[in-house]
Amino acid sequence: MSSVLIIAPEDEARTKLLSSLTQMGFTCSIASDQEKVAEQVIKKAPALMLVATNSYPAKMSELWQRLKFERHPPIIVLTSKEMLYSLDVELVDDFVITPYDVNELALRVKRLLKRTSKRDSDQLIECGDLIIDQAKCEVSVADRLVVLTFKEYELLRFLVKSRGQVFSRDTLLNKVWGYDYYGGDRTVDVHIRRLRSKVEDANHTFIETIRNVGYRLRKE
Repeated sequence: MSSVLIIAPEDEARTKLLSSLTQMGFTCSIASDQEKVAEQVIKKAPALMLVATNSYPAKMSELWQRLKFERHPPIIVLTSKEMLYSLDVELVDDFVITPYDVNELALRVKRLLKRTSKRDSDQLIECGDLIIDQAKCEVSVADRLVVLTFKEYELLRFLVKSRGQVFSRDTLLNKVWGYDYYGGDRTVDVHIRRLRSKVEDANHTFIETIRNVGYRLRKE
């Protein structure tokens, strides 16, 4: 079951919520210190955050600036009617009015997690053991993270999304570097060579050279 980070002060309501969600099969953790929320999100990598309005960070936008390079989890806010209109709706995925029914809250959590899971899966491009996570701009081969430059990443992503198709060097220059790029087609060869050195090994061959034409990504 997915993990949930509860951001709320220590009180009876938080204790009951933690106990109820745990009994329902969720893995829950707690963050009480607003100053350390960002660190908790990065460290615990929760699938979803429950935030009580009495601990709702006054400068949540600043927090999200710190997390902008992370895939931050969705937020459900537990709020009173009085506090509802003061929420920054752009930073909130859902809300529940207190007092709330924990069963209804659990349903909302499951619904949001399902929607988020579908969104995340749409961001993945897979080609055998080669996986491109477009949300994070990360590439992995057989669960090994591969560090690429921006152009290497863009070139690989283009080839993977068009796997099986053969592209000339000029076409790749236009599609990846843009029409305003004045470098020679040797630029493509250099980047292909670097890509191969990073994503290929004795067990993985992805990029094929088509003699006198260009390159393509192999179909499985």
